Amino acid sequence: MSLREDAARVLKEWPAPSDDQERLRLAYLDHLAAHQDGMWKPCKDGHVTASALVVDPAGGRVLLTLHRKLEMWLQMGGHCEPGDATLADAALREAREESGIAQGLTLLPGGPVRLDRHHTPCAWHLDVQYAALAPEGAEAAISDESLDLRWFAYDDVASVADASVVRLVERTRALLQRSA
Repeated sequence: MSLREDAARVLKEWPAPSDDQERLRLAYLDHLAAHQDGMWKPCKDGHVTASALVVDPAGGRVLLTLHRKLEMWLQMGGHCEPGDATLADAALREAREESGIAQGLTLLPGGPVRLDRHHTPCAWHLDVQYAALAPEGAEAAISDESLDLRWFAYDDVASVADASVVRLVERTRALLQRSA
């Protein structure tokens, strides 16, 4: 199965938690149906990306990166690569690379947490957002893609990040509470 086929499968099976998320889910599927290259950066009409919010549930905090190019506090994430077997693999790879936590990160079960479509300097990103659980005692290390990397208490995220990151944190927290 190709990465594009996996992304389409994930999106078809994902139960959108709201009407706006359902509209995005359908738009992402339409994009993939219309663009054979819809997973890749060269697709100027937009491309599917994968991200993961790194969470320390025991500490009540999330790890955010100050993105070098965008100069914004964001979750870990970015473009899919040819070596990514699945969309979940792409999200986990990005989380490992950008957090410096090489071992022990696991994705929150149940697939994506939410979707977010946003414009970047290269094109529209159709981001599929996951949550990655950090192992106890995980130590983060800044990557070349970041200006800074910090843990933030859940309630402090709104003071540093935009609304899309706040919504991702809120949805992740709700899912964590359900699974507890």
